Amino acid sequence: MTCARSLYRVCQFLVFSAATFFASVVCAQFNLGGDKTIVSTDQVRAELLAHAPEGISAGRTVWVGLQLRHKPEWHTYWKNSGDSGLPTQFEWSLPPGVLAGEIAWPLPKKLPLGTLVNYGYEGTVLLAVPLTISPNFSPPPQSNKLQVGLRASWLVCRTECIPEEGEFLLNIPIQGSTALNAAAFQTAWTAQPQNLSATGSRLRINGKALELILEGLPKSLIGKSLDVFPETAEVTNPSAQSSQSWQGGIWQASLPLADQRSASPSTMALVITHEGQGWRVQLPVEGAWPANVKASGVSPALQAALDANAQTPEPAALPGSFLAALLGALLGGLLLNLMPCVFPVLAIKVLSFTQHADDHRGHRISGVAYTLGVVASFMALGLLLLGLRAAGESLGWGFQLQNPLVVTALAVLFTLIGLNLAGLYEFGQFAPTALSSFQAKHPVVDSFFTGILAVAVASPCSAPFMGASLGLAVTLPSVQAVSIFAALGVGLALPYLLASFVPSFASWLPKPGAWMQVLRRLLAFPMFMTVIWMVWILGHQNGVDGVGALLTLLLILSALIWSITLSGQLRVVLASTILLIGIWALWALGPYLLELHSTAENNSSSNATSQTQPQTQNQLQGQWQAWRPGLVEQLTAQGKTVFVDFTAAWCVTCQYNKQTTLADQQLLADLKSRQVILLRADWTRRDAAITAALARLGRNGVPVYVFYKQGVAPKVLSEVLSVAEVRSALSGL
Repeated sequence: MTCARSLYRVCQFLVFSAATFFASVVCAQFNLGGDKTIVSTDQVRAELLAHAPEGISAGRTVWVGLQLRHKPEWHTYWKNSGDSGLPTQFEWSLPPGVLAGEIAWPLPKKLPLGTLVNYGYEGTVLLAVPLTISPNFSPPPQSNKLQVGLRASWLVCRTECIPEEGEFLLNIPIQGSTALNAAAFQTAWTAQPQNLSATGSRLRINGKALELILEGLPKSLIGKSLDVFPETAEVTNPSAQSSQSWQGGIWQASLPLADQRSASPSTMALVITHEGQGWRVQLPVEGAWPANVKASGVSPALQAALDANAQTPEPAALPGSFLAALLGALLGGLLLNLMPCVFPVLAIKVLSFTQHADDHRGHRISGVAYTLGVVASFMALGLLLLGLRAAGESLGWGFQLQNPLVVTALAVLFTLIGLNLAGLYEFGQFAPTALSSFQAKHPVVDSFFTGILAVAVASPCSAPFMGASLGLAVTLPSVQAVSIFAALGVGLALPYLLASFVPSFASWLPKPGAWMQVLRRLLAFPMFMTVIWMVWILGHQNGVDGVGALLTLLLILSALIWSITLSGQLRVVLASTILLIGIWALWALGPYLLELHSTAENNSSSNATSQTQPQTQNQLQGQWQAWRPGLVEQLTAQGKTVFVDFTAAWCVTCQYNKQTTLADQQLLADLKSRQVILLRADWTRRDAAITAALARLGRNGVPVYVFYKQGVAPKVLSEVLSVAEVRSALSGL
């Protein structure tokens, strides 16, 4: 096979890879084909479980539940969250004839946080819910499963708090037994409080406290200290000093009322616990509640986080004009060609001119077709982004890379391209003869799909000039917005388009020879470098387990490709064995890759709201801190200057700036001497609060660097940051 033909095979392979990639993206974004039972964030792994050991039929109860596995030091909340926080909430989507009961809350524990005391859960907890199957239930035609949908929201906290939510879908077989999670449900049932008779017990108001008198508790508890948890929130003060005592077999406690009580119930349910055991009693409240009840919401810091997530950002004053935005998009697209994942595609496409150096008309047609593929793909991506935003999603440029499954698909795509460029295999070895023949007869179609591939491999990248243009795009009418995305595509396609229209360009290239094979092998290394980048991004999203799973699957994929290149019986044996190993590995390791961040968008919103007292200024100065909603306003109100780095692990420009300008020790010393507070807003996962903050700056992607100071408009710096620019901006404040 000649070098030119080998390069042409590469182009064939790229077309096939593009189709595979976009199929993966569609499946990832719309969850085609099955259950979605796991949502994973950096703080919590949430999984929807079911328990139906006797199948599903009228009159029976089926148990489902959301299992929350908290990372160390993180917690979520009980039905009464205590001084701060919010309880986990469920919204069920069930077929007619199936009714969901209340959450069977396991026993909570007290979670001290500074001067506050909250009620909630650490470690692993299962919030179980009974489903009642009524006689009216009938499964859909040609279906033997009960489909259970759940939208859950929870607040997870450490010293900061993160509102998160996720959507789950589970299909439970109607016939047969579903009992794999019996142990988890049994643990949840064991953790339920036992009912305690109200006989002889009293709950009465005494000034600014509730006096609780309980009879009937187990004798083994006499003399021991107990914890009490009112089920009604914002009635008692969890962090206030309470008192308790035993009078024989009668336990008495005085529970201080909340300073801003929000309810005056006539009856109250209370849970009493001791070393993993619990009892529940419901008592009428005796006496009159104190007057001047003040409605109390969640803590101010938490409310700031929730408001930032829920608000619709107002359009910011947008710099420049529409024409300037088009020019910025064009320049940004041009610079995308220099990215390590895009450059090999462009280089191979340009080198294809050597196959038919004198076919100038063919070159021009190929250039136009490639450009149309690029522009159409960018416009489609823009329409998808605008459509999802119109549907209420908080998204920006790079949103697809906030999904671990899309990152995995890109890693697989880049690995396949890299192995092909390295010469491990040729696409023609696997492609059907009909497909190869079709591509040979229709080079225009081949060029069009190569343009699609170029957009696919460019999607992880951001370039200078793109930020302001895309930030403006999402605020414009649809036609103008899509035209900015089209300009971005024109910029990406422009180098090849110009080369195809310069008749003498092909003559400038060296004649086909051994150098083409050397160059092809060399171009494999930027692709493998991009694979490393994708793995690094996944590590930020799913942790070391996700990295290990992805590397294992990529290794098996590479071995499978190699085995298929063999011949004879050895090929059949090795390929079959490796394929079976790959299927098993995908089944075993797939969950580590499919743990999608929760949707708010992931949210899994990683906006953090501190529930503790603010850190001292000495702790904050001279070092990077996590950005959270309301913190900038809080610091600037104290007269501080704040510098925020809006970044993401998948942003190449972000990482370049982080390792160069933002790592400059002299610059950091200057910022520290000026008492500048350094905050970093990590947008690696989708985060509604960060998206809103970017929108207020007229931006729709990262990187964004901005200085804040009270009484001065935010000063946004350029995407490719320099030490001189930062110092100049700082001196102007």
